[in-house]
Amino acid sequence: MAYNKVVISGINTSELTVLREDEKIALLREIRATGSKEARDKLIRGNLRLVLSVIQKFTGRGEDVDDLFQIGVVGLIKAINNFDLTKEVRFSTYCVPMISGELRRHLRDCSHVKVSRSMRDLAYKSIQAKERLTSDLGREPRIEEIAEAVGEKRSDVVIALESISDPVSLYDPVYSDTEDAVYVIDQISDRNDVESCMDEITIRDAIKALGERERNILSLRFIKGHTQVEVAKEIGISQAQVSRLEKSAISRIKSSI
Repeated sequence: MAYNKVVISGINTSELTVLREDEKIALLREIRATGSKEARDKLIRGNLRLVLSVIQKFTGRGEDVDDLFQIGVVGLIKAINNFDLTKEVRFSTYCVPMISGELRRHLRDCSHVKVSRSMRDLAYKSIQAKERLTSDLGREPRIEEIAEAVGEKRSDVVIALESISDPVSLYDPVYSDTEDAVYVIDQISDRNDVESCMDEITIRDAIKALGERERNILSLRFIKGHTQVEVAKEIGISQAQVSRLEKSAISRIKSSI
């Protein structure tokens, strides 16, 4: 597969190689055993295309691409230093949140929107906990798991993480399947507060009319963010039953609105 020549931080991206997972692990073992600088350099070069793929999400915000690339490499190096070879997790899976976290910290610290020190500290702790849990669990942790790891309320963690998120323009596209893109501003309701309040009251009344099990399923699925399989295990029924009860509950709520 041919790549167009793009030079970032003096590196011709078309010449970058991609290592297989077993090659990465072998280099990591060599680094741990001998401290080989050659193995470290080879591992870094073999993951630079991963850094490039991650920084794509952070471009277009007025930041210099070279700067983002270098910061992403710092995250990669931290991933190399901290990766636990005893865990059954792919190195690339561990790298992505480490690189993203480093980029977010940079953008947060350079942001013109000021966030309180305590809020930033909680957000930073939550990001660290997320990176650690990703390594331990081999998957993206749920917000409840992050909150438990830092010893804070779920709502406080959500607010802290959102406080350091980058502002979104009203004219950023959120969906484009044809020539007519859908923008953030299109998703913002222009109805008055009375109408919104009445809708909320109607929905609350419709949920109250559901059975206890149906309410519990909706709470686990859409408030706590559990999968249908996780809900099935928790309440002791099959995933198919959860799916059927969930659809039935949503249908009844829609009928009440």
